[in-house]
Amino acid sequence: MRKADSHQSRWRNLVFFLTALAVVAADQPSKIWIRSYQESQTIFEAGIFRITRIHNTGASFGLFQGQSFPLTIVAFIGIVAVLVFALFAYRRFPFLDSRLGKISLGLILGGTVGNLVDRLSLGYVTDFIDIGVWPAFNVADSAITVGVILLACSLLFLTKETPKREA
Repeated sequence: MRKADSHQSRWRNLVFFLTALAVVAADQPSKIWIRSYQESQTIFEAGIFRITRIHNTGASFGLFQGQSFPLTIVAFIGIVAVLVFALFAYRRFPFLDSRLGKISLGLILGGTVGNLVDRLSLGYVTDFIDIGVWPAFNVADSAITVGVILLACSLLFLTKETPKREA
C-alpha cells in the first residue's frame, strides 16, 4: 500500500512540475511576441476585448504600481511556499496531494515564475490581455487566478471531514 501511495505522490509531483512548466512555456513566448510591438500599441480589437502591450510595474491586474522590488521579494517567498506545500506539506494537508491540488499549485507556481522572469529581466511585467474596464493581464496572471480558484475548490469540495473520536 505504501509503495502505491509513493508512486502516486511521485506521479502527482510530476503533474505539478509539468503544469508549472507548461504555464511558463505559454507565458514567456506570448510576452516576447507582444514586446515586439510599441508600448500601449493595440494589436487586435474586437468589441471590449483588446490585445494591447502594457508595461506593468505592479502586481497582477495592475495592483501596487511601482512596487517592483517588494513584489520580487514576495514572488520568491511565494515560490518557496508553493514548493513546500506541493512537495512536503501535502502529508499534513491531504487535499494538496490530489490531482486537482497539484494542478492548482502548478498553475500558481508557473504564473509566479513567469511574472518573476519578467520582473528580474526587465524590471516590470508585460501585460497584454485587455478586457473592458478590467485591468490588463497576461497568461501568468490568468494561471495564478485559475490556480487559486481551483485550490479553493479543492479545499471546499475535496477535503474529507474526519470523524471525531469519542472520549
